[in-house]
Amino acid sequence: MGSGTEILESAKERVVSVAGGPARLQIIAVLAAVLAVEACDLGTVSAVSGELEGAFHLGNTDVGLLLAVVSFVAAAATLPMGVLVDRFSRRRLLMIVVAAWVVVEGLSGTATSFSFLLITRAIIGALTAVAWPCVASLTGDFFPARDRAAIYGLIIAGELIGMGVGFFISGEASTLLNWHWSFYSMSVPAMALVWVVWRFLPEPQRGTQRWIMEGEDDPNAASDRDSEHPQREHQTQAKKDRGEKASRSNPASPQESVRRAHVRPREKLVLHEDPTRWSLWRVMGYLLRLPTYGLLIAASALAYYFLSGARAFAMIYITQHYHITRSVVSSLVLVVGIGTLAGTITGGRLAERLLRKGKADARIVVAAVALALSVPILGVAIWTSSALLGIGLLTIGAGVLSAAVAPIDAARLDIVHSRLWGRGEAGRMALRSVFEGGAPLLFGALSEWLGGGQKGLMWTFLIMLIPMLIASLLGVKARKTYLRDVATAAASSRPCKS
Repeated sequence: MGSGTEILESAKERVVSVAGGPARLQIIAVLAAVLAVEACDLGTVSAVSGELEGAFHLGNTDVGLLLAVVSFVAAAATLPMGVLVDRFSRRRLLMIVVAAWVVVEGLSGTATSFSFLLITRAIIGALTAVAWPCVASLTGDFFPARDRAAIYGLIIAGELIGMGVGFFISGEASTLLNWHWSFYSMSVPAMALVWVVWRFLPEPQRGTQRWIMEGEDDPNAASDRDSEHPQREHQTQAKKDRGEKASRSNPASPQESVRRAHVRPREKLVLHEDPTRWSLWRVMGYLLRLPTYGLLIAASALAYYFLSGARAFAMIYITQHYHITRSVVSSLVLVVGIGTLAGTITGGRLAERLLRKGKADARIVVAAVALALSVPILGVAIWTSSALLGIGLLTIGAGVLSAAVAPIDAARLDIVHSRLWGRGEAGRMALRSVFEGGAPLLFGALSEWLGGGQKGLMWTFLIMLIPMLIASLLGVKARKTYLRDVATAAASSRPCKS
């Protein structure tokens, strides 16, 4: 018993250490939970796609439409949600939206027709649009720039875990009961999330660089309540000052790297006013003039395009191509998920390690290399008919691909003014949602055109690896513009700090 307790305590200390202290761990866990619940829903539809085909007499294109409607509605709703994120309490927004989410998730399980299910999925799409803009904005205000890629890796792990858990639980629920219970079961984590956000997520001040530093015990260190506690404010500022002093002695952030290298900002794009009240269109017009912003959101959208299409038909393809049962596939999803989780965390930490060694564009380099390496690995996994080799390579390929996600997300925060993080992320999510929505439709239609069945899906998966190569090339191009855009964001933030 004593040995078991010691192991648990050691594991707990290790987790706290990896996160950077108790306060950071709490915030990371809550933000990861937000993405996990969103991903659970997507995993649910993918897991029961086969049953839905039988229940409503659907083809691959119809299943693609069911998944696509969530993404297309999210694309339309994301930009308005980004405005709300930049202007109102992100904590309250999450609580309101997730509460509505619980109700609609339950309604999805009561669907008696394809049309009814399509409508409930569309509403879910509008509600999930708030998740990523909130997470990106809160990450920027809670954590300093030099740590964001590693932090993002831990947060995005929540999305990957959620997708695997949703896939597994929904698959088991549909096997033991029916597909209706797959949706009912997903209402439970959403309901729990409302309480988690209310209890454990403070609202930080925007753009003041009052971050939660390593070793911090109080998660409220970055919140508005600090102004009511001068002693806590002094302690937090002292920790921040020590962190900044360490940063100056070691170029551990892109901002410090461009300062040391005397990289000049794009003078015409340096802001001299607070952009909080800018219109949505003015914001997007400004951001799209930053070369790196467009390149990174395009690269990210192309990567998610493949993932969305593959996720939509994974259950159908794997069971037919490798000749294994649905229950076995549900279990193997957890194995692939572990590889993906490891890749996500490793990618973020690798980028930060290279950054600390003076590689200013490390985040871009890691992302571009990971995207390129994932293509041949996934290609062989899709081609082989050996279940053991295929699942093994899928696990490795998913891990390598996911290593690109955290560095790209952190790099986007580097080049965007802090008061534009919500709308900046909304712009990225709008494009990503359009690509994610189109992927299942195109995957389904192309697979049927190529003959249908697992052969049609196999050739579709292989053809759709091409956008991944394009994403990698966009990352390579972004290396040439990234540092100047980092310098522009840093210069723009100075007049607006408080």
